[in-house]
Amino acid sequence: MKVLLIDDNESITEMMAKYLTGKGHECTVSNDGRNGLTLIEQEKFNVILLDLAMPEFTGVDVIEHLYKNGAISKHKIILFTASSITDEEIQKLIKKGAHSCLKKPIKLDVLLKTIGA
Repeated sequence: MKVLLIDDNESITEMMAKYLTGKGHECTVSNDGRNGLTLIEQEKFNVILLDLAMPEFTGVDVIEHLYKNGAISKHKIILFTASSITDEEIQKLIKKGAHSCLKKPIKLDVLLKTIGA
């Protein structure tokens, strides 16, 4: 499976990429929301793991851009966040087309199940 990880925390993306690669997945990493959006627009990924709380261009910005351009339904986006986003805000993003949301710290077995769902 081809996975895109978008998170500004390099230690998180490094650990998750190593784990997922070890499980047989191909991982691409972006530590910047705007760059992550560019990758989404240029390549096809089976799953996109998207952090919501990033500086300058957030995961919410990525979702909004894809939604406004009618492209969000083409992607399986799993949100993940440590921020204090409310369940109502998460549901709004899911209604716009995000697949699901995982809260940090993420249990790796739950991550694998969610990716495969």
